[in-house]
Amino acid sequence: MIFSFIMQLLGIGLILILLMGLLSPLESMGWWAGWSDVDKDKPKVAGTPKDQETQEITGQSEAGHYVVYLSGIGAIAGDFLEKEEIAFLDKVEACVPGTAVVRDVFPYAMNNKGLTGHRTFRSLWQWIKDLKLKNKLLMSNLINLRNLFQVAVSADRRYGPIYNYGTAGVILDGLRRKGYVVGSGIPFTLIGYSGGGQIAVGAATYLGPILKAPIQIITLGGVMADDPGFANVRHLYQFHGEKDPVQALGKVCYAGRWPILPHSPWNIALAEGRITVIDVGPTTHNDPGGYFLQSEEQKAKGEHYQDRTIDRIVEIINHPTEVVSFSDEKQLAAGA
Repeated sequence: MIFSFIMQLLGIGLILILLMGLLSPLESMGWWAGWSDVDKDKPKVAGTPKDQETQEITGQSEAGHYVVYLSGIGAIAGDFLEKEEIAFLDKVEACVPGTAVVRDVFPYAMNNKGLTGHRTFRSLWQWIKDLKLKNKLLMSNLINLRNLFQVAVSADRRYGPIYNYGTAGVILDGLRRKGYVVGSGIPFTLIGYSGGGQIAVGAATYLGPILKAPIQIITLGGVMADDPGFANVRHLYQFHGEKDPVQALGKVCYAGRWPILPHSPWNIALAEGRITVIDVGPTTHNDPGGYFLQSEEQKAKGEHYQDRTIDRIVEIINHPTEVVSFSDEKQLAAGA
């Protein structure tokens, strides 16, 4: 009887997961249809790409370079980052004078509205957030699952254009809050952790023609499809850990990253030498022991992979219009 009850619970859970997946595109479609109660009177992405060409050109950007951080699928809101992510960004920002860092973007909604904002299930997400803060992580997997489906929407050729158009607007708003002027041509860098890598590439589809500025992307364990946005990416640096199997999901799940399709956006970028893979050592996808926080084992061995990663990211950010090379990087062949 107990076994039967457990199987029933598993069945219900599976049905709920499938239902969540099927409904995941509705948020972006509802936003596009104007059903969202946030910024109803504001044009999507502050106007079409054509409109953007004539806006703000007379102003002057406050910084010489801009960085936008896009968190992973564990993100709850743009104004809430894990403490290890905050420490990481603090260290990076301290080493890149003249660069403005945007860290308040929620990449898993088209209106930058966090899960604990004005949503139908706000109370549920707030409860899960409180559990997460108490290190009760079982229910927090619902956040990961919800955001994972949004990454899948971004990568989908049917719904992705709408989703990525919206997130491009969210990123653009973040840049403007830091003083970026559209039309200035100031280069900017998108740093995407985990699913934030796909969001960054997807948004580049629209940020390229809107801003007409060099775009480089840095991913930390980034999961990416063969997104058309690669056409607008000057260079992508993919940091990956040797113990991180998650970042490999993109090349397994999306056929456009297979070698049998050499004309996909991903493989074209590879063939043109616009993707560099950097091995950061035996790090995992999640912390501790991941891209941001040392594990106790790493501390005991005196291993500082996270610090080395920060040093390399700083080097890349400080050369936004150049291709930075490292001795142990991997220049992938097409189809990798």
